Amino acid sequence: MDKGDFIKIDYVGRLESAEIFDLTNEELAKKEKVYNPKIKYRPVPVIVGAGFVIPGLERALLEMKLNEKRTVEIKPEDGFGMRNPKLVKVVPRNAFKGDFEPKQGLVVDFSGIKGRIQSVSAGRVMVDFNNPLAGKKLKYELEIRERIEDPIKQVESIFDFFGIEKVDVKINENMVDIEVKNLPAELKKKISSLVTEYVSGLNKVRFIETYEK
Repeated sequence: MDKGDFIKIDYVGRLESAEIFDLTNEELAKKEKVYNPKIKYRPVPVIVGAGFVIPGLERALLEMKLNEKRTVEIKPEDGFGMRNPKLVKVVPRNAFKGDFEPKQGLVVDFSGIKGRIQSVSAGRVMVDFNNPLAGKKLKYELEIRERIEDPIKQVESIFDFFGIEKVDVKINENMVDIEVKNLPAELKKKISSLVTEYVSGLNKVRFIETYEK
């Protein structure tokens, strides 16, 4: 693959212990008893070289061909980074509002930053804000399933990556009209940047919101 290619990939991510932490195949998820009904299992759309996946996978994709399968071993520095002790913080018990009762193992969210509670004692809560996969060696079974070449489908695949399915895309010369509802301004800016950088021939993006009685 080349940088800027739009593709769809299937993968299984495992720890050194062979425990699965992420995968895209529903049948395998059920077989391995890690199926989650809240997850939509499907090949994931990726723009090669655009930071959609961790660096170790990025490099592997650049070396692979369409329909190729490969097993990739990834060191922490090429995955989710090394653990940072400074990201383990002590939080006062009264920082948790309402009836929430902090307990070891629970995941909490502070202004959009997620952490896992390590311990609770004497009115203090120790929270680890490191990524759960930080510092771990990973193994991926990776396959490139599809190359996306149609510009409209390329734009749609960007929305699909961010979990947005209901979108209407129309292209007129060098501009794309995108009809979608309730999209945050920050996400519009991110998607616009990806479209104009990676979809050939498009340098203008217009978002349209239509509301009916």
